[in-house]
Amino acid sequence: MHTAFLFGTGVFWTAAYVLLIRTGLRERTFGMPVVAFATNISWEFMFAFVRPPAGLMHVVNVVWFCFDLAVGYTLVRFGRSEFPCLPRRLYLPALVALLAFAYPGMNYASEQFDAGGGAITAFGSNLAMSGMFLAMLAGRRGTRGQSPGIAVAKLVGTACASLALLTDPDAVPRHETALMRYLYVGCFLLDLAYAAALFAVRRAERTAPVTAPA
Repeated sequence: MHTAFLFGTGVFWTAAYVLLIRTGLRERTFGMPVVAFATNISWEFMFAFVRPPAGLMHVVNVVWFCFDLAVGYTLVRFGRSEFPCLPRRLYLPALVALLAFAYPGMNYASEQFDAGGGAITAFGSNLAMSGMFLAMLAGRRGTRGQSPGIAVAKLVGTACASLALLTDPDAVPRHETALMRYLYVGCFLLDLAYAAALFAVRRAERTAPVTAPA
């Protein structure tokens, strides 16, 4: 079961990345919240190149980092239009500063709370990311840059990651704490809420009457 859940994590999160990139390019926007992108690519870089795990997950992390670079392209290419109150010349410096700020925080949190491992930081940042997806849906007042496929792939992929740790025969005690169980449940509930909200908004967009031009 543990191997099956690991496989599911890889498949569904890869699908989420592909759909995020595809939707962002098609709709000329980005689909991952900016702060979530900064923490996510910091984690991927750390556990792909700085402290890589043994085995298949190392390869998976490298692949996901490459997908993160593609998501980053959509942020650089289309992100300015999503922040009209920010002067255009400040957008890229602000994005670089955010990335420079995110990596040390991810590294220090991993060292202090997970002995250099990636479980607590992965699920902690994922919990925050799930909340940010909900906030982005509300802030954009629509599903631009988002899709039901992204929501479902993220939900199932993260749920598989939770179950993979819970069924790991070599799981260390720090993966079976009350904090980790809170993160497992919190990620699932927020991902479920995001998927439900996205389906509801998408349904409303499709049934909204078309206003004739004046």
